[in-house]
Amino acid sequence: MKKLLFKGAGTAIITPMHEDGSVDFESFGRLIDWQIENGVDAIIVAATTGECATLNDEQHIAVIDYCVQRTAGRVPVIGGTGSNDMAHGLHLTKMACSAGVDGILAVTPYYNKTTQRGLVKYFQDYAELSTVPVIVYNVPSRTGLNIEPETYGILAEHENIAGIKEANGNISKIAETMDIVGDRLWLYSGNDDQIVPLLSLGGVGVISVLSNVAPRETHDMVMKYLEGDVKASLALQLRYTKLIKYLFSEVNPVPVKAAVAAMGFCENILRLPLLPMEDQHEKVLLSEMRKQGILA
Repeated sequence: MKKLLFKGAGTAIITPMHEDGSVDFESFGRLIDWQIENGVDAIIVAATTGECATLNDEQHIAVIDYCVQRTAGRVPVIGGTGSNDMAHGLHLTKMACSAGVDGILAVTPYYNKTTQRGLVKYFQDYAELSTVPVIVYNVPSRTGLNIEPETYGILAEHENIAGIKEANGNISKIAETMDIVGDRLWLYSGNDDQIVPLLSLGGVGVISVLSNVAPRETHDMVMKYLEGDVKASLALQLRYTKLIKYLFSEVNPVPVKAAVAAMGFCENILRLPLLPMEDQHEKVLLSEMRKQGILA
């Protein structure tokens, strides 16, 4: 059996920023501490929600390094290092491993994409270079590329490919994948609105946007299911349906950064081409956060 990096809720954490484009490490540290104090099971840093696409390499590695140091072993840290440029992705992976991450999250190559055969080579190369376990990240809505169940079956043969962050939204395909890979890959939901469905297919957790604002509740949603209290887990999934919907009413991480800023953890600053949330969408999001007791 492959190493289990974490069980429960892993927060795909935002990257707080200053107006001048630099990383706001003070705010980042406070947010990391709050996440851990409120029950999150892992931190996934410098990934999509952390605006990795617009961090330069120096900032990308600095954010990962800071998160490792601030977390100080309290929970696992998983660094986002995937790229459509293989050499660039491998460079980020090497640097993240040197920084002391517990795992690597590697997204499928985007824009130029590849074949299923190319995906096998891509992830195998990551796994060969990485000194820590690799989680394969499948998010076709962003990359235009889907990992097929048979491809997962080949990837599962590699001893350093440990898990899947699955965000293709296709429950039937995910069931097919799990039938093929069995217990050779750990399954994490990549969609907050499908946490319970993926747990029912053998999942062990979620890599979550929701847990940026509701870490304890997201953790509980997973752990109650895994402990056998499916009814309580489902109740949490349904309770947060609207909030999850509003957290994705504009492209991630625009809404979640507005939400975290409203909680007082950082400024609502994003990097172009992302802009702050439209007023009408933000009002609905913040209203739902008040209903859930997240905001006063």
